[in-house]
Amino acid sequence: MKVGIYTGSFNPVHIGHLALANYLCEFEGLDEVWFMVSPRNPFKQEDELMDDALRLELVRLAVEGYPKFRASDFEFHLSRPSYTVHTLEALRQTYPEHEFYYIMGSDNWASFTRWYEWKRILDENQILIYPRPGYPVQQEALPAHARLVSSPVFEVSSTFIRRALHDGKDIRYFLHPAVYHRLKDSLPSLP
Repeated sequence: MKVGIYTGSFNPVHIGHLALANYLCEFEGLDEVWFMVSPRNPFKQEDELMDDALRLELVRLAVEGYPKFRASDFEFHLSRPSYTVHTLEALRQTYPEHEFYYIMGSDNWASFTRWYEWKRILDENQILIYPRPGYPVQQEALPAHARLVSSPVFEVSSTFIRRALHDGKDIRYFLHPAVYHRLKDSLPSLP
């Protein structure tokens, strides 16, 4: 099975995340996308980061009912800080029957050579790069294991979502309905 690994804080998960993953399954040949919620990094100041359990719950609510999506707390059980190279290695050891594809935005690709053991990540894994505004990628310049996907560009960000929620904006159409209602329950100031 071809499994896309989509890591992130998902703070919170929004329609941009879901639409991209949907595109990768339906148009780029992935059988599943695993939304791998990254745990809070104890070495970083992350004042705006929602609780790990809440972010995971929101992802579970968002992916429920679509058989090609899966919420994962896999990184919660790895040693910290969590490095992508270690996550991908642990996934291959735990699920040898799957072929994994690491999903990253072109913004992350632009700084990929600063990642911990980036050459090893590239040598040992397939990389799917999706476009992000302001970060063009030339397919012909990519290494053999990396591929640019032609997904639509989604300009929604979790930062935008958090600011809008903080400002009391009604952004229900930027979130999966179950995520919106869960946030509304936990943040009574939502419209």
